[in-house]
Amino acid sequence: MSKKVLIVGGVAGGATAAARLRRLDENAQIIMFEKGEYISFANCGLPYYIGDVIEDRDELTLQTPESFHKRFNVDVRVRSEVIAIDRRQKKVTVRQNTGNTYEESYDYLILSPGAEPVVPPIEGARLDAVFTLRSIPDTFRIKAYVEENNPKRAAVVGGGYIGIEMADNLTKLGLEVSIIELSDHVIQPLDADMAAEVHQHIRSKGVHLYLSKGVTAIKPSGTAYALELSSGESLLTDMVILAVGVRPESGLARDSGLETGIRGCIKTDTHMRTSDPAIYAVGDAVEVTDFITGRKAFVPLASPANKQGRIAADNIAGLDSTYGGTQGTAILKAFDMTVAVTGSNERTLKDSEITYLKSYTFSASNASYYPGATYMTIKLLFAEATGKILGAQLTGYNGVDKRADILATAIRAGMTVKDLTEIELAYAPPFGSAKDPVNIAGYVASNVLSGLTRLFHWHDVAGIKPMDATLLDVRTKSEFKKGTLEGAVNIPLDDLRSRLNELDPTKPVYVFCQVGLRGYVASRILEQNGFKEVYNLSGGYRFYKMVTAKITPGKPAGSDSIPKTEEDARSMALSEKGTDGL
Repeated sequence: MSKKVLIVGGVAGGATAAARLRRLDENAQIIMFEKGEYISFANCGLPYYIGDVIEDRDELTLQTPESFHKRFNVDVRVRSEVIAIDRRQKKVTVRQNTGNTYEESYDYLILSPGAEPVVPPIEGARLDAVFTLRSIPDTFRIKAYVEENNPKRAAVVGGGYIGIEMADNLTKLGLEVSIIELSDHVIQPLDADMAAEVHQHIRSKGVHLYLSKGVTAIKPSGTAYALELSSGESLLTDMVILAVGVRPESGLARDSGLETGIRGCIKTDTHMRTSDPAIYAVGDAVEVTDFITGRKAFVPLASPANKQGRIAADNIAGLDSTYGGTQGTAILKAFDMTVAVTGSNERTLKDSEITYLKSYTFSASNASYYPGATYMTIKLLFAEATGKILGAQLTGYNGVDKRADILATAIRAGMTVKDLTEIELAYAPPFGSAKDPVNIAGYVASNVLSGLTRLFHWHDVAGIKPMDATLLDVRTKSEFKKGTLEGAVNIPLDDLRSRLNELDPTKPVYVFCQVGLRGYVASRILEQNGFKEVYNLSGGYRFYKMVTAKITPGKPAGSDSIPKTEEDARSMALSEKGTDGL
Protein backbone atom coordinates (compact mmCIF):
# COMPACT_ATOMS: atom_id res chain seq x y z
CA MET A 1 0.00 0.00 0.00
CA SER A 2 1.46 3.36 -1.03
CA LYS A 3 2.17 6.03 1.56
CA LYS A 4 0.53 9.44 1.52
CA VAL A 5 2.99 12.11 2.58
CA LEU A 6 2.15 15.77 3.05
CA ILE A 7 4.91 18.36 3.13
CA VAL A 8 4.35 21.81 4.60
CA GLY A 9 6.75 24.29 3.00
CA GLY A 10 8.24 24.16 -0.48
CA VAL A 11 11.64 25.79 0.01
CA ALA A 12 14.99 24.15 0.88
CA GLY A 13 14.14 21.33 3.34
CA GLY A 14 10.61 20.72 2.04
CA ALA A 15 11.56 20.60 -1.62
CA THR A 16 14.58 18.42 -0.88
CA ALA A 17 12.43 16.01 1.14
CA ALA A 18 9.89 15.75 -1.68
CA ALA A 19 12.51 15.08 -4.35
CA ARG A 20 14.39 12.54 -2.22
CA LEU A 21 11.22 10.70 -1.25
CA ARG A 22 10.18 10.40 -4.86
CA ARG A 23 13.57 8.99 -5.82
CA LEU A 24 13.16 6.38 -3.09
CA ASP A 25 9.47 5.60 -3.58
CA GLU A 26 7.88 5.94 -7.01
CA ASN A 27 4.47 4.94 -5.68
CA ALA A 28 4.14 7.34 -2.74
CA GLN A 29 1.49 10.04 -2.98
CA ILE A 30 3.32 13.29 -2.21
CA ILE A 31 1.57 16.62 -1.77
CA MET A 32 3.60 19.76 -1.05
CA PHE A 33 1.93 22.90 0.30
CA GLU A 34 3.49 26.35 0.04
CA LYS A 35 1.68 29.43 1.33
CA GLY A 36 3.60 31.67 -1.05
CA GLU A 37 3.64 31.48 -4.82
CA TYR A 38 7.22 30.26 -5.24
CA ILE A 39 8.91 26.97 -4.36
CA SER A 40 12.54 25.92 -4.33
CA PHE A 41 13.85 29.46 -4.79
CA ALA A 42 17.38 30.70 -4.19
CA ASN A 43 16.79 32.77 -1.07
CA CYS A 44 20.54 33.12 -0.50
CA GLY A 45 20.78 34.85 -3.87
CA LEU A 46 18.09 37.47 -3.25
CA PRO A 47 20.42 40.36 -2.27
CA TYR A 48 22.39 39.87 -5.47
CA TYR A 49 19.31 40.35 -7.63
CA ILE A 50 18.67 43.65 -5.87
CA GLY A 51 22.27 44.68 -6.58
CA ASP A 52 22.02 43.71 -10.29
CA VAL A 53 24.65 40.99 -9.88
CA ILE A 54 21.95 38.48 -10.86
CA GLU A 55 20.10 40.22 -13.67
CA ASP A 56 17.42 37.71 -14.65
CA ARG A 57 14.68 37.33 -12.04
CA ASP A 58 13.87 33.88 -13.39
CA GLU A 59 17.29 32.70 -12.19
CA LEU A 60 16.02 33.01 -8.62
CA THR A 61 13.59 30.11 -9.00
CA LEU A 62 15.29 26.73 -9.21
CA GLN A 63 11.99 24.96 -9.87
CA THR A 64 8.45 26.04 -10.67
CA PRO A 65 5.42 24.11 -9.41
CA GLU A 66 4.94 22.84 -12.96
CA SER A 67 8.55 21.74 -13.51
CA PHE A 68 8.70 20.12 -10.07
CA HIS A 69 5.53 18.14 -10.80
CA LYS A 70 6.80 17.11 -14.20
CA ARG A 71 10.16 15.94 -12.86
CA PHE A 72 9.12 14.38 -9.55
CA ASN A 73 5.39 13.72 -9.90
CA VAL A 74 4.69 15.78 -6.77
CA ASP A 75 1.36 17.53 -6.35
CA VAL A 76 2.54 21.09 -5.62
CA ARG A 77 -0.07 23.42 -4.20
CA VAL A 78 1.10 27.02 -3.92
CA ARG A 79 -0.83 29.83 -2.25
CA SER A 80 -2.04 27.12 0.12
CA GLU A 81 -1.35 27.51 3.82
CA VAL A 82 -1.70 24.63 6.28
CA ILE A 83 -3.37 26.28 9.26
CA ALA A 84 -4.12 23.32 11.55
CA ILE A 85 -3.08 19.72 12.23
CA ASP A 86 -5.45 17.11 13.63
CA ARG A 87 -2.94 14.55 14.87
CA ARG A 88 -5.58 12.10 16.10
CA GLN A 89 -7.39 12.01 12.74
CA LYS A 90 -4.12 12.47 10.81
CA LYS A 91 -5.53 15.39 8.84
CA VAL A 92 -4.49 18.94 8.09
CA THR A 93 -6.64 21.95 7.32
CA VAL A 94 -5.54 23.95 4.30
CA ARG A 95 -6.51 27.53 3.52
CA GLN A 96 -6.15 28.74 -0.06
CA ASN A 97 -5.48 32.37 -0.90
CA THR A 98 -9.10 32.59 -2.07
CA GLY A 99 -10.15 32.03 1.53
CA ASN A 100 -11.53 28.53 0.91
CA THR A 101 -10.48 25.79 3.33
CA TYR A 102 -10.37 22.02 3.04
CA GLU A 103 -8.90 19.01 4.81
CA GLU A 104 -6.26 16.57 3.60
CA SER A 105 -5.35 13.27 5.28
CA TYR A 106 -1.84 11.89 5.64
CA ASP A 107 0.15 8.85 6.63
CA TYR A 108 3.22 10.98 7.26
CA LEU A 109 3.64 14.71 7.59
CA ILE A 110 6.85 16.70 7.07
CA LEU A 111 6.94 20.21 8.48
CA SER A 112 9.32 22.64 6.78
CA PRO A 113 7.79 26.05 7.57
CA GLY A 114 11.11 27.88 7.76
CA ALA A 115 11.68 31.09 9.67
CA GLU A 116 10.35 34.61 9.42
CA PRO A 117 12.17 37.93 9.73
CA VAL A 118 12.04 39.61 13.11
CA VAL A 119 10.38 43.02 12.97
CA PRO A 120 11.31 44.95 16.12
CA PRO A 121 8.41 46.53 18.04
CA ILE A 122 9.41 50.12 17.32
CA GLU A 123 7.58 53.09 15.87
CA GLY A 124 7.74 53.16 12.08
CA ALA A 125 8.73 49.53 11.55
CA ARG A 126 5.82 49.08 9.11
CA LEU A 127 6.33 52.21 7.00
CA ASP A 128 6.32 51.81 3.21
CA ALA A 129 10.06 52.52 2.97
CA VAL A 130 10.95 49.88 5.58
CA PHE A 131 11.64 46.37 4.28
CA THR A 132 12.61 42.88 5.37
CA LEU A 133 14.17 40.34 2.99
CA ARG A 134 13.23 36.68 3.17
CA SER A 135 11.23 35.83 0.05
CA ILE A 136 11.04 36.61 -3.65
CA PRO A 137 8.12 39.06 -3.20
CA ASP A 138 10.25 40.89 -0.59
CA THR A 139 13.00 41.13 -3.19
CA PHE A 140 10.74 42.49 -5.88
CA ARG A 141 9.33 45.09 -3.48
CA ILE A 142 12.79 46.37 -2.59
CA LYS A 143 13.90 46.34 -6.21
CA ALA A 144 10.80 48.23 -7.32
CA TYR A 145 11.20 50.82 -4.55
CA VAL A 146 14.79 51.54 -5.60
CA GLU A 147 13.90 51.81 -9.28
CA GLU A 148 10.80 53.98 -8.74
CA ASN A 149 12.02 56.28 -5.96
CA ASN A 150 15.74 56.59 -6.75
CA PRO A 151 16.84 56.72 -3.08
CA LYS A 152 20.25 58.17 -2.30
CA ARG A 153 20.68 56.75 1.21
CA ALA A 154 19.86 53.43 2.83
CA ALA A 155 20.05 52.27 6.43
CA VAL A 156 20.53 48.58 7.19
CA VAL A 157 19.48 47.64 10.70
CA GLY A 158 21.46 44.54 11.67
CA GLY A 159 24.98 43.48 10.71
CA GLY A 160 24.41 39.78 10.11
CA TYR A 161 24.76 37.91 6.82
CA ILE A 162 21.73 39.51 5.15
CA GLY A 163 22.62 42.93 6.51
CA ILE A 164 26.16 42.85 5.13
CA GLU A 165 25.03 41.43 1.79
CA MET A 166 22.35 44.11 1.45
CA ALA A 167 24.85 46.85 2.35
CA ASP A 168 27.17 45.49 -0.33
CA ASN A 169 24.51 45.36 -3.01
CA LEU A 170 22.90 48.69 -2.22
CA THR A 171 26.36 50.27 -2.36
CA LYS A 172 26.79 48.71 -5.80
CA LEU A 173 23.65 50.60 -6.85
CA GLY A 174 25.27 53.86 -5.79
CA LEU A 175 23.48 54.41 -2.48
CA GLU A 176 25.16 55.80 0.61
CA VAL A 177 24.72 53.01 3.16
CA SER A 178 24.76 52.91 6.94
CA ILE A 179 24.76 49.75 9.08
CA ILE A 180 23.36 49.93 12.61
CA GLU A 181 24.27 46.94 14.78
CA LEU A 182 23.17 46.46 18.40
CA SER A 183 26.20 44.29 19.24
CA ASP A 184 29.79 45.53 19.41
CA HIS A 185 30.59 43.73 16.16
CA VAL A 186 28.99 42.50 12.96
CA ILE A 187 28.43 38.82 12.00
CA GLN A 188 27.72 37.25 15.38
CA PRO A 189 29.25 33.80 14.65
CA LEU A 190 32.58 35.66 14.45
CA ASP A 191 34.39 36.66 17.59
CA ALA A 192 34.74 40.42 17.96
CA ASP A 193 38.46 40.38 17.19
CA MET A 194 37.96 38.63 13.84
CA ALA A 195 35.12 40.99 12.98
CA ALA A 196 37.52 43.95 13.30
CA GLU A 197 38.98 43.35 9.86
CA VAL A 198 35.46 43.19 8.41
CA HIS A 199 34.65 46.51 10.10
CA GLN A 200 37.66 48.19 8.52
CA HIS A 201 36.99 46.69 5.12
CA ILE A 202 33.34 47.68 4.82
CA ARG A 203 34.17 51.16 6.12
CA SER A 204 36.82 51.47 3.41
CA LYS A 205 33.96 50.99 0.94
CA GLY A 206 32.25 54.10 2.26
CA VAL A 207 29.76 52.36 4.54
CA HIS A 208 28.93 54.16 7.81
CA LEU A 209 29.11 51.68 10.69
CA TYR A 210 27.24 52.26 13.96
CA LEU A 211 28.11 49.59 16.55
CA SER A 212 26.58 48.95 19.99
CA LYS A 213 23.57 51.03 18.99
CA GLY A 214 19.95 50.10 18.44
CA VAL A 215 17.18 51.78 16.48
CA THR A 216 14.40 53.03 18.77
CA ALA A 217 12.12 54.63 16.15
CA ILE A 218 11.77 55.33 12.44
CA LYS A 219 9.95 58.58 11.69
CA PRO A 220 9.07 60.43 8.47
CA SER A 221 11.17 63.57 8.09
CA GLY A 222 10.14 65.57 5.05
CA THR A 223 10.77 63.38 2.03
CA ALA A 224 13.16 61.19 4.06
CA TYR A 225 13.09 59.16 7.28
CA ALA A 226 14.86 59.73 10.58
CA LEU A 227 16.22 56.76 12.50
CA GLU A 228 16.45 57.51 16.19
CA LEU A 229 19.28 55.54 17.79
CA SER A 230 19.65 54.35 21.37
CA SER A 231 22.70 56.62 21.67
CA GLY A 232 20.52 59.68 21.12
CA GLU A 233 21.76 60.23 17.58
CA SER A 234 19.44 60.67 14.63
CA LEU A 235 20.24 59.32 11.19
CA LEU A 236 18.52 60.45 7.97
CA THR A 237 17.85 57.91 5.24
CA ASP A 238 15.58 57.30 2.26
CA MET A 239 14.92 53.61 2.92
CA VAL A 240 15.46 51.03 5.66
CA ILE A 241 16.29 47.32 5.54
CA LEU A 242 15.46 45.46 8.75
CA ALA A 243 17.90 42.56 9.05
CA VAL A 244 17.91 41.92 12.79
CA GLY A 245 17.43 38.16 12.54
CA VAL A 246 14.76 35.52 12.10
CA ARG A 247 12.50 33.46 14.33
CA PRO A 248 11.24 29.92 13.68
CA GLU A 249 7.75 29.66 12.21
CA SER A 250 6.77 26.94 14.62
CA GLY A 251 3.28 28.13 15.54
CA LEU A 252 1.52 25.39 13.56
CA ALA A 253 3.53 22.70 15.36
CA ARG A 254 3.06 24.30 18.76
CA ASP A 255 -0.69 24.70 18.28
CA SER A 256 -0.99 21.02 17.41
CA GLY A 257 0.72 20.01 20.65
CA LEU A 258 4.14 19.04 19.28
CA GLU A 259 7.03 19.57 21.64
CA THR A 260 9.09 22.72 21.14
CA GLY A 261 12.40 23.77 22.62
CA ILE A 262 14.94 26.57 22.39
CA ARG A 263 13.46 29.81 21.01
CA GLY A 264 10.27 27.93 20.25
CA CYS A 265 11.91 25.61 17.72
CA ILE A 266 10.31 22.25 16.95
CA LYS A 267 11.99 19.39 18.80
CA THR A 268 13.07 16.36 16.78
CA ASP A 269 15.16 13.25 17.30
CA THR A 270 18.18 12.38 15.14
CA HIS A 271 15.83 10.90 12.52
CA MET A 272 14.07 14.30 12.29
CA ARG A 273 10.95 12.83 13.95
CA THR A 274 8.95 15.13 16.19
CA SER A 275 7.22 14.05 19.40
CA ASP A 276 4.58 12.53 17.08
CA PRO A 277 6.15 9.58 15.21
CA ALA A 278 4.04 10.30 12.11
CA ILE A 279 5.31 13.86 11.86
CA TYR A 280 8.81 14.96 10.86
CA ALA A 281 10.25 18.48 10.90
CA VAL A 282 13.22 19.95 9.05
CA GLY A 283 14.89 23.26 8.28
CA ASP A 284 14.96 26.63 9.98
CA ALA A 285 12.09 25.87 12.36
CA VAL A 286 13.75 22.94 14.11
CA GLU A 287 16.00 22.73 17.14
CA VAL A 288 19.41 21.23 16.38
CA THR A 289 22.28 19.85 18.43
CA ASP A 290 25.51 21.83 18.28
CA PHE A 291 28.14 19.45 16.89
CA ILE A 292 30.88 20.78 19.16
CA THR A 293 29.16 21.52 22.46
CA GLY A 294 26.27 19.05 22.35
CA ARG A 295 23.91 21.84 23.38
CA LYS A 296 20.62 22.63 21.70
CA ALA A 297 20.73 25.51 19.24
CA PHE A 298 18.86 27.47 16.59
CA VAL A 299 20.96 27.58 13.40
CA PRO A 300 18.90 28.68 10.38
CA LEU A 301 21.18 27.72 7.46
CA ALA A 302 20.36 26.29 4.03
CA SER A 303 22.84 23.42 4.07
CA PRO A 304 21.53 21.79 7.28
CA ALA A 305 17.94 22.28 6.05
CA ASN A 306 18.65 20.36 2.87
CA LYS A 307 20.40 17.55 4.74
CA GLN A 308 17.52 17.28 7.19
CA GLY A 309 14.97 17.11 4.38
CA ARG A 310 16.86 14.21 2.86
CA ILE A 311 17.09 12.42 6.21
CA ALA A 312 13.35 12.75 6.90
CA ALA A 313 12.57 11.31 3.48
CA ASP A 314 15.02 8.44 4.03
CA ASN A 315 13.33 7.39 7.25
CA ILE A 316 9.81 7.61 5.83
CA ALA A 317 11.01 5.40 2.97
CA GLY A 318 12.49 2.87 5.39
CA LEU A 319 16.15 3.84 5.27
CA ASP A 320 17.80 4.35 8.65
CA SER A 321 19.32 7.82 8.37
CA THR A 322 20.37 10.19 11.15
CA TYR A 323 21.41 13.80 11.50
CA GLY A 324 24.70 14.23 13.32
CA GLY A 325 24.33 17.83 14.47
CA THR A 326 25.08 21.27 13.11
CA GLN A 327 28.51 22.86 13.25
CA GLY A 328 27.40 26.18 11.78
CA THR A 329 29.65 26.31 8.74
CA ALA A 330 28.90 29.50 6.82
CA ILE A 331 30.54 31.89 4.36
CA LEU A 332 29.85 35.47 3.41
CA LYS A 333 30.88 37.80 0.61
CA ALA A 334 31.44 41.14 2.36
CA PHE A 335 32.07 43.39 -0.63
CA ASP A 336 35.26 41.85 -2.06
CA MET A 337 36.29 40.24 1.23
CA THR A 338 35.40 36.67 2.15
CA VAL A 339 34.40 35.77 5.70
CA ALA A 340 33.91 32.16 6.82
CA VAL A 341 33.19 30.34 10.08
CA THR A 342 32.86 26.74 11.18
CA GLY A 343 32.47 25.13 14.58
CA SER A 344 32.34 27.07 17.84
CA ASN A 345 33.50 30.58 18.62
CA GLU A 346 35.01 31.71 21.93
CA ARG A 347 31.69 32.87 23.36
CA THR A 348 30.08 29.48 22.77
CA LEU A 349 33.03 27.59 24.21
CA LYS A 350 33.05 29.74 27.33
CA ASP A 351 29.30 29.36 27.80
CA SER A 352 29.73 25.59 27.50
CA GLU A 353 32.69 25.62 29.91
CA ILE A 354 34.98 24.00 27.36
CA THR A 355 38.67 24.68 27.95
CA TYR A 356 40.42 25.80 24.78
CA LEU A 357 43.46 27.50 23.29
CA LYS A 358 43.65 29.75 20.24
CA SER A 359 46.05 30.97 17.59
CA TYR A 360 46.01 33.50 14.78
CA THR A 361 47.91 33.11 11.51
CA PHE A 362 48.27 35.31 8.42
CA SER A 363 49.09 33.30 5.30
CA ALA A 364 49.17 33.57 1.52
CA SER A 365 46.34 32.15 -0.57
CA ASN A 366 48.91 30.79 -3.00
CA ALA A 367 52.63 31.21 -3.75
CA SER A 368 53.39 34.84 -2.88
CA TYR A 369 55.61 35.26 -5.94
CA TYR A 370 52.75 34.30 -8.26
CA PRO A 371 50.65 37.27 -9.50
CA GLY A 372 47.38 37.75 -7.63
CA ALA A 373 48.37 36.18 -4.31
CA THR A 374 46.40 37.55 -1.37
CA TYR A 375 46.47 36.91 2.37
CA MET A 376 44.03 35.49 4.88
CA THR A 377 43.72 35.54 8.66
CA ILE A 378 42.82 32.25 10.32
CA LYS A 379 41.75 32.03 13.93
CA LEU A 380 41.92 28.46 15.19
CA LEU A 381 40.27 27.27 18.42
CA PHE A 382 41.37 23.90 19.77
CA ALA A 383 41.09 21.77 22.90
CA GLU A 384 43.86 22.38 25.41
CA ALA A 385 44.15 18.74 26.44
CA THR A 386 43.90 16.95 23.10
CA GLY A 387 44.39 19.50 20.34
CA LYS A 388 41.03 18.61 18.84
CA ILE A 389 39.82 21.37 16.52
CA LEU A 390 36.81 23.15 17.98
CA GLY A 391 36.30 26.05 15.61
CA ALA A 392 37.82 28.23 12.92
CA GLN A 393 37.19 31.74 11.62
CA LEU A 394 38.70 33.13 8.43
CA THR A 395 38.84 36.52 6.75
CA GLY A 396 40.59 37.37 3.52
CA TYR A 397 40.22 37.24 -0.21
CA ASN A 398 41.23 34.44 -2.58
CA GLY A 399 41.02 30.87 -1.33
CA VAL A 400 39.25 31.50 1.97
CA ASP A 401 36.36 29.28 0.88
CA LYS A 402 38.68 26.35 0.17
CA ARG A 403 40.42 26.58 3.54
CA ALA A 404 37.14 26.97 5.40
CA ASP A 405 35.82 23.80 3.80
CA ILE A 406 38.99 21.91 4.71
CA LEU A 407 38.70 23.01 8.33
CA ALA A 408 34.97 22.22 8.40
CA THR A 409 35.76 18.72 7.16
CA ALA A 410 38.52 18.34 9.74
CA ILE A 411 36.11 19.31 12.53
CA ARG A 412 33.48 16.84 11.31
CA ALA A 413 36.13 14.12 11.22
CA GLY A 414 37.27 14.87 14.78
CA MET A 415 40.78 15.81 13.69
CA THR A 416 43.41 17.53 15.82
CA VAL A 417 45.74 20.41 15.05
CA LYS A 418 48.53 17.86 14.62
CA ASP A 419 46.44 16.24 11.90
CA LEU A 420 46.33 19.59 10.09
CA THR A 421 50.11 19.53 9.78
CA GLU A 422 49.88 16.19 7.98
CA ILE A 423 47.08 17.01 5.52
CA GLU A 424 48.47 16.76 1.99
CA LEU A 425 46.80 19.38 -0.18
CA ALA A 426 47.07 20.19 -3.87
CA TYR A 427 49.90 22.60 -4.63
CA ALA A 428 50.94 24.62 -7.64
CA PRO A 429 51.86 28.34 -7.50
CA PRO A 430 48.55 29.59 -8.98
CA PHE A 431 46.48 27.59 -6.47
CA GLY A 432 48.30 27.21 -3.19
CA SER A 433 51.56 27.10 -1.30
CA ALA A 434 53.83 24.20 -0.46
CA LYS A 435 52.82 24.95 3.11
CA ASP A 436 49.13 25.66 2.86
CA PRO A 437 47.45 28.15 5.24
CA VAL A 438 45.72 25.15 6.83
CA ASN A 439 49.11 23.50 7.43
CA ILE A 440 50.51 26.74 8.84
CA ALA A 441 47.59 27.04 11.27
CA GLY A 442 48.26 23.45 12.33
CA TYR A 443 52.01 24.08 12.79
CA VAL A 444 51.45 27.09 15.03
CA ALA A 445 48.80 25.37 17.16
CA SER A 446 50.92 22.21 17.42
CA ASN A 447 53.92 24.27 18.57
CA VAL A 448 51.74 25.72 21.32
CA LEU A 449 50.56 22.30 22.47
CA SER A 450 54.08 20.87 22.47
CA GLY A 451 55.43 23.80 24.45
CA LEU A 452 57.75 24.85 21.64
CA THR A 453 56.22 28.32 21.70
CA ARG A 454 54.13 30.31 24.13
CA LEU A 455 51.67 32.87 22.83
CA PHE A 456 50.20 36.05 24.18
CA HIS A 457 47.24 37.74 22.55
CA TRP A 458 46.08 41.24 21.69
CA HIS A 459 43.94 41.45 24.83
CA ASP A 460 46.93 40.55 27.04
CA VAL A 461 48.95 43.61 25.97
CA ALA A 462 47.27 46.03 28.37
CA GLY A 463 48.31 43.90 31.35
CA ILE A 464 52.04 43.85 30.50
CA LYS A 465 54.05 46.29 32.64
CA PRO A 466 57.37 47.35 31.03
CA MET A 467 59.01 47.57 34.48
CA ASP A 468 58.40 43.87 35.08
CA ALA A 469 58.83 42.51 31.56
CA THR A 470 60.42 43.30 28.21
CA LEU A 471 58.29 44.19 25.22
CA LEU A 472 60.48 43.38 22.24
CA ASP A 473 59.66 44.64 18.74
CA VAL A 474 61.72 42.62 16.24
CA ARG A 475 60.50 44.47 13.16
CA THR A 476 62.73 46.78 11.14
CA LYS A 477 63.55 50.29 12.32
CA SER A 478 61.25 51.82 9.68
CA GLU A 479 58.34 49.63 10.81
CA PHE A 480 59.05 50.52 14.44
CA LYS A 481 58.94 54.26 13.68
CA LYS A 482 55.48 53.94 12.11
CA GLY A 483 54.02 52.69 15.38
CA THR A 484 54.65 50.14 18.10
CA LEU A 485 53.39 48.97 21.49
CA GLU A 486 53.88 51.44 24.31
CA GLY A 487 57.13 50.78 26.15
CA ALA A 488 58.57 48.44 23.50
CA VAL A 489 62.26 48.29 22.62
CA ASN A 490 63.32 47.64 19.03
CA ILE A 491 65.89 45.05 18.05
CA PRO A 492 65.33 43.90 14.45
CA LEU A 493 65.28 40.12 14.13
CA ASP A 494 68.39 39.96 11.98
CA ASP A 495 70.36 41.84 14.68
CA LEU A 496 69.00 39.88 17.65
CA ARG A 497 71.78 37.33 18.09
CA SER A 498 74.45 40.03 18.27
CA ARG A 499 72.45 42.20 20.71
CA LEU A 500 71.22 39.63 23.25
CA ASN A 501 73.29 41.36 25.92
CA GLU A 502 70.88 44.32 25.75
CA LEU A 503 68.06 42.18 27.20
CA ASP A 504 67.51 40.95 30.75
CA PRO A 505 67.18 37.13 30.71
CA THR A 506 65.55 37.16 34.15
CA LYS A 507 62.51 39.09 32.90
CA PRO A 508 59.68 37.65 30.80
CA VAL A 509 60.07 38.74 27.19
CA TYR A 510 57.01 39.51 25.09
CA VAL A 511 58.08 39.44 21.46
CA PHE A 512 56.12 40.80 18.52
CA CYS A 513 56.50 41.51 14.84
CA GLN A 514 54.01 42.44 12.13
CA VAL A 515 52.10 39.16 11.67
CA GLY A 516 53.77 36.67 14.02
CA LEU A 517 56.44 34.83 12.05
CA ARG A 518 59.50 36.91 12.89
CA GLY A 519 58.30 36.93 16.48
CA TYR A 520 58.29 33.15 16.49
CA VAL A 521 61.82 32.97 15.09
CA ALA A 522 62.96 35.51 17.67
CA SER A 523 61.35 33.55 20.51
CA ARG A 524 63.20 30.41 19.44
CA ILE A 525 66.50 32.32 19.43
CA LEU A 526 65.84 33.72 22.88
CA GLU A 527 64.74 30.44 24.46
CA GLN A 528 67.81 28.66 23.16
CA ASN A 529 70.01 31.38 24.58
CA GLY A 530 68.89 31.12 28.19
CA PHE A 531 65.72 33.20 28.25
CA LYS A 532 63.27 31.13 30.27
CA GLU A 533 59.98 32.94 29.78
CA VAL A 534 59.34 34.08 26.20
CA TYR A 535 55.98 34.82 24.57
CA ASN A 536 55.11 35.65 20.95
CA LEU A 537 52.20 37.94 20.01
CA SER A 538 49.78 35.74 18.04
CA GLY A 539 48.70 37.53 14.88
CA GLY A 540 51.34 40.20 15.38
CA TYR A 541 51.19 43.97 15.70
CA ARG A 542 49.03 44.20 12.59
CA PHE A 543 46.24 42.21 14.25
CA TYR A 544 46.59 44.07 17.56
CA LYS A 545 46.37 47.44 15.83
CA MET A 546 43.35 46.40 13.80
CA VAL A 547 41.39 44.96 16.73
CA THR A 548 42.04 47.95 18.99
CA ALA A 549 41.31 50.62 16.36
CA LYS A 550 38.36 52.83 17.28
CA ILE A 551 35.32 52.78 15.02
CA THR A 552 33.96 56.17 13.94
CA PRO A 553 30.95 56.01 11.60
CA GLY A 554 31.86 57.14 8.10
CA LYS A 555 35.52 57.73 8.93
CA PRO A 556 37.75 54.87 7.69
CA ALA A 557 40.81 54.18 9.82
CA GLY A 558 44.14 55.38 8.48
CA SER A 559 46.53 53.06 10.28
CA ASP A 560 49.26 51.52 8.16
CA SER A 561 48.73 48.32 10.15
CA ILE A 562 45.24 47.85 8.74
CA PRO A 563 45.23 46.50 5.16
CA LYS A 564 42.27 47.91 3.27
CA THR A 565 42.80 45.93 0.06
CA GLU A 566 44.37 42.63 -0.89
CA GLU A 567 47.34 44.58 -2.32
CA ASP A 568 47.94 46.24 1.05
CA ALA A 569 47.84 42.87 2.77
CA ARG A 570 50.27 41.34 0.31
CA SER A 571 52.87 44.10 0.59
CA MET A 572 52.61 43.96 4.40
CA ALA A 573 53.11 40.21 4.56
CA LEU A 574 56.15 40.20 2.27
CA SER A 575 58.18 41.50 5.21
CA GLU A 576 57.57 38.16 6.93
CA LYS A 577 59.77 35.62 5.18
CA GLY A 578 60.99 32.14 5.96
CA THR A 579 57.83 30.20 6.71
CA ASP A 580 59.92 27.04 6.90
CA GLY A 581 60.79 28.21 10.40
CA LEU A 582 57.42 27.14 11.71
